[in-house]
Amino acid sequence: MKYDDASWHYGGNFPKDLPIEAGATHTGMFVAWALLSGLAGGIFTVDFPNEIPRLLSRSVTPGAFFLESCDGKFTDDDLSDEGNEFAQEYFDFQKGKYLADYELTLGADVVDLYHVMDTWENYDRLKPVLERRFAEWRAK
Repeated sequence: MKYDDASWHYGGNFPKDLPIEAGATHTGMFVAWALLSGLAGGIFTVDFPNEIPRLLSRSVTPGAFFLESCDGKFTDDDLSDEGNEFAQEYFDFQKGKYLADYELTLGADVVDLYHVMDTWENYDRLKPVLERRFAEWRAK
């Protein structure tokens, strides 16, 4: 199952003043949080175990990691079973709350959500929201 693909965001209403990498920031933030929260799938825990340390050391930003290590595609292979159950409910663009939380947390000072900067500072602002949502989901 594919949750998102950075290439889906490059056309249509994508801002002309931004590099296409800006289409990966929102998903990169979620993927980085999931992997750093112990929700990584076998592709990262078995096949490519040296990828998560790049996030831990913050040597690469979340969006850049998503583009480089996931080829800009967020699929169910990236997450554990529990991670997929959570993503199917929370990350889903149609019925989930992720984009609304992302916008509330990071979107106030930007023209649109594509203008959110791919930084660890923004990740640190979003992380407590994701942790709270995950805890609420687990408590159900």
